[in-house]
Amino acid sequence: MAFSDFNLKTACERFDLRLEEGRDLYSTTSSIEVPPRLREILDEWAPAAVAMNTEKARSEMIVAPVLMTATRLAKPPVNLFSGVAFNVDEQRGLNGACDYLLTRSTERFFIRHPVAAIVEAKREDIAGGLGQCVAEMVAARIYNEREGSPNLTIHGVVTTGSIWRFLRLEDNLVTIDRPEYYLTQIGQILAILVSLFGDNV
Repeated sequence: MAFSDFNLKTACERFDLRLEEGRDLYSTTSSIEVPPRLREILDEWAPAAVAMNTEKARSEMIVAPVLMTATRLAKPPVNLFSGVAFNVDEQRGLNGACDYLLTRSTERFFIRHPVAAIVEAKREDIAGGLGQCVAEMVAARIYNEREGSPNLTIHGVVTTGSIWRFLRLEDNLVTIDRPEYYLTQIGQILAILVSLFGDNV
């Protein structure tokens, strides 16, 4: 078993997690100005990614530029890893590659704690990606605890590029943000992504 084998039900049952779905986690997070560089990239390449409608195109042409911009806007150090193996506990199915992983560390050659957020890019299925993301968030929490950064809030994101859904793991409670955010709300999406790191200072 690996991250990609989990759905939301099996992830919650396997790791004894409670689920909360009704909260608006970022209702007080104000939109920020979108840097012109990102706006140009999205204006040019987001329509192409949507037209091709492959997970790879959406990931490379929409998701990666958004995440790279968020790491530049966030208070450093914030590092972005793409497609890295994150094998934390193979016996429990906490192994496999994460689409994107964000850390509060200056190290770029390998993953160093604390891991702050996990981002899963899916072609068209937000709900189908929630379980995988939750399993990766549990792995991040275990990894942080082993490395000496316990009790941190772990954040998760499942996105198609066009739609973004945010999650939070605190103790054994997984909260799935009530609203979905759309690429037309990119200023709000950026603001939320930047705000994630404030919980892990």
